[in-house]
Amino acid sequence: MLATDSDPIVAIATAPGRGGIGVVRVSAGRAGAALTEALMQALTGQLLAARHASYVPFLDASGTVLDRGIALSFPAPHSYTGEHVLELQGHGGPIVLQLVLQRCVEAGRAFGLRLAEPGEFTRRAFLNDKLDLAQAEAVADLIEASTEAAARSAGRSLDGAFSRDIHALVDDVVTLRMLVEATLDFPEEEIDFLEAADARGKLTHIRAQLDHVLAEARQGALLREGLAVVLAGQPNVGKSSLLNALAGAELAIVTPVAGTTRDKISQTIQIEGIPLHIIDTAGLRETEDEVEKIGIERTWNEIGRADVVLHLLDARDGMTADDDTIAARFPAGVPVVRVLNKTDLTAVAPAVTKRLAADGREVCELRLSAKQGDGVSLLRAELLRIAGWQADAQSVYLARERHLIALRAAREHLATAAAHADQEAQVLDLFAEELRLAQEALNSITGEFTSDDLLGVIFSRFCIGK
Repeated sequence: MLATDSDPIVAIATAPGRGGIGVVRVSAGRAGAALTEALMQALTGQLLAARHASYVPFLDASGTVLDRGIALSFPAPHSYTGEHVLELQGHGGPIVLQLVLQRCVEAGRAFGLRLAEPGEFTRRAFLNDKLDLAQAEAVADLIEASTEAAARSAGRSLDGAFSRDIHALVDDVVTLRMLVEATLDFPEEEIDFLEAADARGKLTHIRAQLDHVLAEARQGALLREGLAVVLAGQPNVGKSSLLNALAGAELAIVTPVAGTTRDKISQTIQIEGIPLHIIDTAGLRETEDEVEKIGIERTWNEIGRADVVLHLLDARDGMTADDDTIAARFPAGVPVVRVLNKTDLTAVAPAVTKRLAADGREVCELRLSAKQGDGVSLLRAELLRIAGWQADAQSVYLARERHLIALRAAREHLATAAAHADQEAQVLDLFAEELRLAQEALNSITGEFTSDDLLGVIFSRFCIGK
């Protein structure tokens, strides 16, 4: 443990601004009970019973009452951080909270008490084995959740659902590693450890379980990050009207004049709890207007970062030569849905059709009327399909990109191990090494194998006081 990770720390644990209640939290670090007892005497004039709410005055250095509220003492290790913790819950005014915070710093100066950095309380909880790393990240995800589904999934991760699945995988890999190491250590034995213990069957089971966890994690990452959906196409094909229809509000100006939208307009909506970041862009065309040129350049920048591109067309014209030129510039590998808008001006009803292009790619064409709202539900369903969302995915846990990277790495190592699952000694060494690497990748998720640099990045993004 680094020296700074044992410093006594203090911070306001509630959000900035005015509120009914404000909380000042202290974690005593190496100072232990001596600091919390000194703070109790200095701020309340008495020692508090452990884990009992006491209504007390909060005093300044001269004994004048700064505020009155609830004081709670949590002796180690039965606290959020695993250290001695003191919480002072008073009125949520910014000034009074700052006064209480300043008084804590003054009273604890002899013990080295300092202001906490972002995420430092949760970092202490991780370092003191109160939470593993996946659970610690779930704390921040729960605070930042933008949808009900994301909040529920973050809650499951915080309860340890994700960590339990990872630990189960690690345990199975360790068991298999023991069998392999036994075969390597005792090659002269007649007993075939791997065959007798069905090592191949165990490896197949581990790989199947990992695929299941990865699928759940993908769903969780989708809930956390959402999809960036860019509306692209020529001017006056109804991009702004579609944005308004998806958002259910008049966000963009809609006129018959081509080039009305000069810059991007962004709006986040929810479909089945998934955040969709919809970006309406300037119409793509040749122009001499300098302002419009800038807007078109920004459009292509957004398309380059998109998760999904909705290529809007006029249903009366279909794909034109200009639309072919636009489609040719779309990034490879990014799903594209051709949205034929303005079906209310044609005799063709809203529908979804899919076919294979000459190069073997699937082409999805969706007819709708953004103005009338007909077929918009079909587009929502198609976006969910592209995202890989499942209607029954109510038990997912929130995951981050680093979790997905680690799971994919573990899957690759297990696939390589399966290719080496042979009795020959040299190949068996490679089998054992791939299992070890898979275990390390899985351990990095919960923090059993994690660099200090990674911890710094993760916890620096937390709010102060948490």
